[in-house]
Amino acid sequence: MTPLLAAAPTAPEIPPHTGGLLLLLDGTAGLLTVAALGIVLLLVLIIKVRLQPFVALLAVSIAVGLSAGLSVTELFGTVQRSTSVSMIESGMGGILGHVAIIIGLGTMLGAILEVSGGAEALSTRLLNLFGEKRAPLAMGLTGLIFGIPVFFDVGIFVLAPIVYAAAKRSGKSILLYCMPLLAGLSMTHAFLPPHPGPVAAAGLFKVDLGWVILMGIVVGIPAVLAAWAYAAWIGKRLFVPVPQDMLEAADEAKSAVAEERAARRAAARSTGAGADAGAGAVATTTTPDDYAEEPVSLPTVFLIIGTPLLLILAATFSSIALDPSTFRSVIEFFGHPFVALTIALLMAYYLLGIRRGWSRKSLETVSTSSLKPVGNILLVVGAGGVFGAVLKGSGIADALADTFNDVGLPVIVLAYLISVVLRVAQGSATVAIVTTAGIVVPLVEGQDLSQAHLALIIMAISAGSIFASHVNDGGFWIVAKYFGISERDTLKSWTVLETVLSVAGFVMAAALSVFI
Repeated sequence: MTPLLAAAPTAPEIPPHTGGLLLLLDGTAGLLTVAALGIVLLLVLIIKVRLQPFVALLAVSIAVGLSAGLSVTELFGTVQRSTSVSMIESGMGGILGHVAIIIGLGTMLGAILEVSGGAEALSTRLLNLFGEKRAPLAMGLTGLIFGIPVFFDVGIFVLAPIVYAAAKRSGKSILLYCMPLLAGLSMTHAFLPPHPGPVAAAGLFKVDLGWVILMGIVVGIPAVLAAWAYAAWIGKRLFVPVPQDMLEAADEAKSAVAEERAARRAAARSTGAGADAGAGAVATTTTPDDYAEEPVSLPTVFLIIGTPLLLILAATFSSIALDPSTFRSVIEFFGHPFVALTIALLMAYYLLGIRRGWSRKSLETVSTSSLKPVGNILLVVGAGGVFGAVLKGSGIADALADTFNDVGLPVIVLAYLISVVLRVAQGSATVAIVTTAGIVVPLVEGQDLSQAHLALIIMAISAGSIFASHVNDGGFWIVAKYFGISERDTLKSWTVLETVLSVAGFVMAAALSVFI
């Protein structure tokens, strides 16, 4: 596998930094003060000022760099071509060169699965398979499987109508059905590529995605089982009725789509009949068959979702189990994340689109529209890379590493605690991951840790990034409003569910790190 981050050009040796706040506080004390003030400023800008996280991260990176004594040339480079390396450009470009492609391909794949009805086919089949009594488990598995290729909030929007229907049919609390679904979606969002958090962390730590996928599964499955256990417990003790407005809106949306589809088919049939008759208009009446949409088969959904995961894992372990050869090179080619996700996307285009009557224009429209929300994510991830580059280039990272080593806590514990603090303070899981990774990466440099161990540290950071979702997290409000849960009950159910998922994931990652 090729390194996830390209090596930066060799720069001339940088003289000791003596500017900024270091004029007042020299040495390690000054560097730690700059780091602490930078993190506090970041939280203030995001929480109080409500500054967009990308702008906040970029502004804080510049402020920290200047305060730590970096020159303008070191931060921004020069107008003329020279040997100086811009930390902002190298930090942004180094991480996005890998992450942007993976997130873009994964987003388009998820959009095709969503619009084609793959999610509905999966959940319906699982509900029929498990039956009424085990419907909560079916919803949990639906969230777990469908959450791999789609973002957390998209999964909620697509699968919520199925939750409404299951809860209405049973007459039980909607929590019994939505909480297992949310646990599955949240687990994949936190621990598994191609979601932005684990992909960004893998890029910063230079860990192959195969190891991140493997450790994400090993750590995430026990964590989601613990979350499902809590979901079953709280769902039986806290009754929340189905929100009627959401149920009616879902029914109206389905009816509108069905009406449009039926009108198109009736018009096409009448046009064909008119051409055969040679003249005369034919009434565009609809029939029951016009409303039917060809269902997506469950094996097709599993094939499309599973193919890239298996290819990436095969490439990762071929580098361990096989000697260098043409066969191994072929496996590594098809298992590179760029190639594996492209193959899966092309499979989705054909199996879920063209073969089912989609036009090429429809495929292009769905793919292009799905990329619109990705820009913000990529900019935040890139700014996190800038923050990490500034911490390293200014010497703050080395000072932090020395200080944390003196504390005596394992790096994996420190990584989790830092991520938890940042998550609880500012709400965004992605910001918590990229900021924590920027702080932690220098702590592991030179320790000769294996790829597997580094992947476990990433899992700890990811686990911390979902701890205690509350009122400063957009996910909190999506869950509350979409499922008609009061703020108090959302804290009792969703916030605790996320905490259980976080703690269980960290405990599993920490336990495995002892042996790996």
